[in-house]
Amino acid sequence: MKITTIVLAAGKGTRMQSQLPKVLHKIADKSLLRHVFDTSMQIANNSVHIIVGHQAALVQVSMQDLPINWIEQSQQLGTGHAVQQATDFIGNDDVVLVLFGDVPLIKESTINTLISNVNDDSLALLTVNLNNPHGYGRIVRNGLGNVTNIVEEKDATESQKLITEVNTGIMAVLGKDLKTWLSRLSNNNAQAEYYLTEVIAMAVLDGKTIVTSQPINADEVLGVNNRIQLAYLERAYQQIQVEALMEQGVSFRDPKRFDLRGSLVSLGQDIDIDVNVIFEGTISIGNNVKIGANTIIKNAKIADNVEIFANCIIEDAVIGESCRIGPYARLRPETTLADNVHIGNFVELKKASVASASKINHLSYIGDAEVGSKVNIGAGTITCNYDGVNKFKTIIGDGAFIGSDSQLIAPVTIGKNATIGAGTTVTKNTPDDQLTLSRVKQITIPGWQRPTKQGN
Repeated sequence: MKITTIVLAAGKGTRMQSQLPKVLHKIADKSLLRHVFDTSMQIANNSVHIIVGHQAALVQVSMQDLPINWIEQSQQLGTGHAVQQATDFIGNDDVVLVLFGDVPLIKESTINTLISNVNDDSLALLTVNLNNPHGYGRIVRNGLGNVTNIVEEKDATESQKLITEVNTGIMAVLGKDLKTWLSRLSNNNAQAEYYLTEVIAMAVLDGKTIVTSQPINADEVLGVNNRIQLAYLERAYQQIQVEALMEQGVSFRDPKRFDLRGSLVSLGQDIDIDVNVIFEGTISIGNNVKIGANTIIKNAKIADNVEIFANCIIEDAVIGESCRIGPYARLRPETTLADNVHIGNFVELKKASVASASKINHLSYIGDAEVGSKVNIGAGTITCNYDGVNKFKTIIGDGAFIGSDSQLIAPVTIGKNATIGAGTTVTKNTPDDQLTLSRVKQITIPGWQRPTKQGN
């Protein structure tokens, strides 16, 4: 069975009060439209066609690397008119699935159930019951419970407005039937638009059965029309992620204060996550990992028994077993820590590899560096890796001890088991097993006075 998916994404989204097209607003750092596309691509034997209109070029650029057939709707004359633009791409035997670019939480399982209800004698329609159905098209049924029509809010009678079962707009239908019904659409309604919902009444007149199904959760089919609804669906999405993680063995101090804005490729057990933690990109986490409050982790691989204290930022880094990070530490891209490494408060690493059992515990910057095993780097130490134009590397041998407030001016190599005295500026390689230091003799200047402020 060939599936042809048509995603309607041409609207401006005036109520968003934004220069950005509505479908490019984001949930979990991914556009609404990308959420819909990613879900639709989980459906077997499916081709995706997206109808664009408002700022079409911007929408296309945002997803230009994906297998999408873009179709422009130059005038926005309603949902029926939008689907009409895709007629040339619909095969007679295709099952045509209609989705919306501003309905981001629709699930694959819900779509598959909908598609399974399509045959030569039926049209499949996704409906939902809402406590407050205002603004939605109402599902009209006859005395036998069969769907006969959908009436839009602005065209509904007072009695019809009391109906709580509403149209989601999401449907599946055979291509030959849909093309026939699209050719019959009229704009004889309050909005003078071509409603896709009219095909329901046409299908009934042609003797088709309207088979309805519903999502497990109404949030799946809620659309975004303003920033309030966007914020609501953001939290709904995050709740889904949190519940899935808890089922896999993750504990959250407060499940409502966590954001997943990427994907977890592997996940261990007994992971403990404090409040306001954010995961971005692709992340792998081992067993017995503790993550402190207000920590951001992006594109990282974290091994077993790691403890990350509060307020850390970790990006594009690899952390070995039993490491201790933070608080207030920053691991920048291309940082790799071996096992049992300690990175303390206000320490920043960039493009640095640190071998096992080394410690950088306080107020240091280590960039473009290769640090050996069992190295101790004192507070305030920095690698001076940049001359304003080029970057240079610092190599610190196994067992070295770097005294506090030292500057290692790259390119430079610190020997194995070398000791660098506190306050030393290192400008050339230092030997193994020896003490190296550079200090000016301490003096006191008689009669010296502090500067005073000049003028008013």
